[in-house]
Amino acid sequence: MTDHKLQEYVPKWHRELELFSQIKPLLILDGNVLDVYQYPVDGSIPQGSIVRLTDYLYYFFKDKGYDAVVFYDNLRGFYNTCEPAMVKKFSGMVQAEPFNGVIRADFRGTKEAGAVAMIGKALAQNQMSTVIVMNMASRYISSPDNLTQEEVDSFSGLVRALLEARDVMDSQHVMRKNLLVVIANKLNDLPVWFYLQNPNARSIAIGEPSKEERERLVIGENFASFFARDVYEADGAAYQKDPESLRKVQEKFVALTEGMSFTELNGLRKLCKKERLHIHEMCNVVDLYKYGIRENPWKNLDLEEIKQAAVRFEERVKGQPAAQSKTLDIVKRAITGLSGLQGSSHGRPKGVLFFAGPTGTGKTETAKTLAEILFGREDACIRFDMSEYSQPHSDQKLLGAPPGYVGYEAGGQLTNAVRNRPFSILLFDEIEKAHPTILDKFLQILEDGRMTDGQGQTVYFSECIIIFTSNLGIYTRNARGERSLNVTMDMPYEEVAQRVRHAIEDYFKLELGRPEILNRIGENIVVFDFIRPDVAKKILAAQIQKIVHFLQEDKDIALVLSEEARGRLTEAALHNLANGGRGIGNIVESHLINPLSRFLFDHDFYEHASVTIRDIDVAATPISLVAEGVPSSRQVAEEG
Repeated sequence: MTDHKLQEYVPKWHRELELFSQIKPLLILDGNVLDVYQYPVDGSIPQGSIVRLTDYLYYFFKDKGYDAVVFYDNLRGFYNTCEPAMVKKFSGMVQAEPFNGVIRADFRGTKEAGAVAMIGKALAQNQMSTVIVMNMASRYISSPDNLTQEEVDSFSGLVRALLEARDVMDSQHVMRKNLLVVIANKLNDLPVWFYLQNPNARSIAIGEPSKEERERLVIGENFASFFARDVYEADGAAYQKDPESLRKVQEKFVALTEGMSFTELNGLRKLCKKERLHIHEMCNVVDLYKYGIRENPWKNLDLEEIKQAAVRFEERVKGQPAAQSKTLDIVKRAITGLSGLQGSSHGRPKGVLFFAGPTGTGKTETAKTLAEILFGREDACIRFDMSEYSQPHSDQKLLGAPPGYVGYEAGGQLTNAVRNRPFSILLFDEIEKAHPTILDKFLQILEDGRMTDGQGQTVYFSECIIIFTSNLGIYTRNARGERSLNVTMDMPYEEVAQRVRHAIEDYFKLELGRPEILNRIGENIVVFDFIRPDVAKKILAAQIQKIVHFLQEDKDIALVLSEEARGRLTEAALHNLANGGRGIGNIVESHLINPLSRFLFDHDFYEHASVTIRDIDVAATPISLVAEGVPSSRQVAEEG
């Protein structure tokens, strides 16, 4: 949008206010009502001034020519902090004297000195055009579904007052409606019968600042207010010669602040100036505000290590080249800044992956390896077992209970984790076991990259990589509901991948009826292959070597396995491939670790020894080793 058009931009709710204030006596403003706002036109205050909603409404109706604008809340009564003299005008309408510029009045009931009766008198007179703004209306009653008789009488009195509201003609023969404006956090904080099917009422939703409103804040004369004077003067000269670079900085800032309120944007401006950030560092203030850090870890990655990531993956996850390649593509896209360019939101997660395939094929291990490569530690992979979130109210456990419910103070497990560690891998294991209400929440996270928890705090997911794992597609159900294998080890990988993808698509589209979830994941379904015999041998060799290395380094025990012993382990492992790498680990535990522990204990080889395993007696119960061991020379010397 051009600078000229930006200056002329008026938010939708302001345009609705202009239109419906001419034809409806009751206007209900709800939504983002606790924010501050840019006044969009020149009038009683300069265009672009940032004011609270009550002040905004005062200037709006004053510019429209209203004689009296007064505010009411249940704590103070009737008042006007912008122009106290207007309370005096109002007092003449309602025959009540103000004290220190305030007319005290209780909302409950319909008594003569009460607020409802005074509102009725002011709306019914036709001498002065009047607007009464009821602020903080969400707090007038304890529950809209369980009103006391006094509360019913109060809202009934307001309905009657609106029916009797009159129009006022001024000396210029301009007709204006006497208006009641109600400000509520949510529309359903009010009794539903007060506004539903009420022809005199119009609700107007106030949303977060639009892209155009955010652009107005940073483009043009407002831009300089983000920087210390000397910083702006030094940087400005260079950017005057390169306006295109300046525009790019501004546009990126506007994109990164999507979903933020004007209060937050104003906070960014103050923070940017306080931290003495330069123009080219302007977008860093968003990270500083969201995460409390100035240096984004994504910008400090060891790129040479990333280039060698395929080798790291192969060391820890065997036989999954296609899955590793797809995973690294997501990382490279995040590093180059191309994540989410196909969509409209710049706050989306860095990447989204859906790991599918047989059990024990390295899905969880791949996520942990990725966390170690990116952030230097495996615990940067935060795992959630979705089988724990299968009940109807599990979303509260994950995202936080709403106010008044048990566990509200504790917050949500997911939101707390991301707030504490915003730069992480989020691993949602066995996502198909989660309750459908949780999938609704994931839609917002995947699309907008943010979530408001039960305590009203916004949590940002834009610096995370989100990974879902699933065993969908391995089995299918026939017409009789019987479960049967959909893929088998004798199929080539290409066929396995195709069958699993189709089964996943059918699950989301046909069984769940939620194709939109699949659309958010896109083409990022990564199918892991079966652990095939050649890969199984590599996994087995790696696990044996890990045991040998541990005993040598930690216990000074030299362990040697003969070819016969290795052959026994290989044979057992290849007969247990249905459980993948996890099954191989189980074989190593039952055929090697357990009998080896028994042998070491029975022969007092706790350290400083040499052990040779000649064979493994798999027929024995329990499985035992054919082995021999001797103390090392160091052990002998110590005993001597």
